[in-house]
Amino acid sequence: MANERRKLLGKEFKALGIKNVYFQPPKTTMLKYPCMIYKMDNVDKRNADDYGYLLQTRYLLTYITDDPDDDMVLTLLRHFRLISWANHFTSDNLNHYNFNLYF
Repeated sequence: MANERRKLLGKEFKALGIKNVYFQPPKTTMLKYPCMIYKMDNVDKRNADDYGYLLQTRYLLTYITDDPDDDMVLTLLRHFRLISWANHFTSDNLNHYNFNLYF
């Protein structure tokens, strides 16, 4: 089931117009920009009466683009209900926008 949710998330990114989507790409992969890289970051488990009743998977998203004013950043924040901004940094003239997403 987790694999199906992850694939569904990848399809969501493509539906938003992100052509290059990578799930945990190996370091040898040649990335094409702009792109979205995502990986599973955490699973929150809620318990009650010694029973786990809710599992929420959190993904770390990194949107990489050479455009510092890329509208996709705001599109992501508007589109996903359980997303939060983590940070931004620039490396090799590429802007890296990091988000946390429960999906």
